[in-house]
Amino acid sequence: MRLKDKVALVTGGARGIGRAIALTFAKEGADIVVADVNLEIAQKTALDIEGLGRRAMALAMDVTNYEAVEEGINKILDKMGKVDILVNNAGITKDNLILRMSLADWDAVINVNLKGTFNCIKAVSRPMIKQRSGRIISIASIIGLMGNPGQANYAASKAGIIALTKTVAKELASRNVNANAVAPGFIQTEMTAKLPEEIKKKMQEAIPLGTLGTPEDVANVCLFLASEESRYITGQVITVDGGMVMA
Repeated sequence: MRLKDKVALVTGGARGIGRAIALTFAKEGADIVVADVNLEIAQKTALDIEGLGRRAMALAMDVTNYEAVEEGINKILDKMGKVDILVNNAGITKDNLILRMSLADWDAVINVNLKGTFNCIKAVSRPMIKQRSGRIISIASIIGLMGNPGQANYAASKAGIIALTKTVAKELASRNVNANAVAPGFIQTEMTAKLPEEIKKKMQEAIPLGTLGTPEDVANVCLFLASEESRYITGQVITVDGGMVMA
């Protein structure tokens, strides 16, 4: 098993890509902390992880609140003993054109996606530095690489995650802590499932491989970055997009 006895914290881990990452890590031997604003769904995912024979902990966490994040990390350390892997997956969208975008919607997306990622990295940095090992994986997006009309807040937050990842990689490399980002393209989730078929068709036509990705496609890349196989990789952005961004 590639993650035997490791402890992984997955934010936004109750559903979608986060859930897929949590289950994939558990199948490879990791104990999982499922952190989410929706504790009820997080608890269901935790039960599924326990069904795989691993320890699991469901944690209500608002990543925009640093004190709450720090308190959550302390609970994890008390119960699990350590944090080997952090996956920053919590994120939201509030799309609109810049002329119509409210300041509240701008702030909300930046606070969850970018500030939330910073808060979690800051909170786990000290224990990872102390144990002189760690993996930090942040979920960015191809929108952070290429932009997208109607998603100025989302694009800015994801581009910020990429820059943050590179800086963290440089700051923590001497302590054997690797930091990388994964940038998904169009992935089959509850959100994309609700899109009209015409929109889905246009999306697929823009993808060289001709199909949407799955949450498991993203999870498998995260598994590689969490494992010892990626020990010499840090500060990188790996796109999981079927070839949409080739730069």
